[in-house]
Amino acid sequence: MRYLLVASSLLLGSVTSAHAQVSVSVGLPGVDIGINVPVYPNLVRVPGYPVYYDPRASANYFFYDGAYWVYEGDNWYASSWYNGPWQVVAPESVPLYVLRVPVRYYRRPPPYFRGWHANAPPRWGHHWGRDWEQRRGGWDRWDRRSAPRPAPLPVYQRGYSGDRYPRAPEHQHTIRSEQYRYQPREDVTRQHFPAGNRGRDHDDRGRDHDHEGRGRGHR
Repeated sequence: MRYLLVASSLLLGSVTSAHAQVSVSVGLPGVDIGINVPVYPNLVRVPGYPVYYDPRASANYFFYDGAYWVYEGDNWYASSWYNGPWQVVAPESVPLYVLRVPVRYYRRPPPYFRGWHANAPPRWGHHWGRDWEQRRGGWDRWDRRSAPRPAPLPVYQRGYSGDRYPRAPEHQHTIRSEQYRYQPREDVTRQHFPAGNRGRDHDDRGRDHDHEGRGRGHR
């Protein structure tokens, strides 16, 4: 799997909790983009959204469309594995359903979220400006009945932690293609993360894992 490293900026953010220590950094080519989550996260469905979050993490940590998403240091990052390596995703490319997640599900909201309605999505147009809002007009208006089914959780990754965690992207891709058959629906996910092999219908897998996710956490 090929990862695109963005070398135009140097950013550093860190958060710490009893569950996970998160550290995201961007550097020059050849320097890892890292996030330290020692074990597979506790992912819980955001009610009414095809997105999961980790209520135990002190980080803005989500799962959508077969990929993990982190919002840290005013940037979005994505990975196909729970502990990276990570890629920067430009604001105009972040999937709409990720952007629509209400403020209350951000476990480490930045200061500029203060005063924003907890049950509404962040005011991205206000934050990123008029040009962004014009490019993504109507991002916060949608028919909830038309929301897609959530992608199945990649629970096979529970077996990979500590020394067993695959650090090499090529190794990650090999494992993923053998064990995760979901086909991404978003252009940005398909572009950055190769799809798995086609096999069992992912709607059935999504139903199984969605039920599992609902049973583990609060609503």
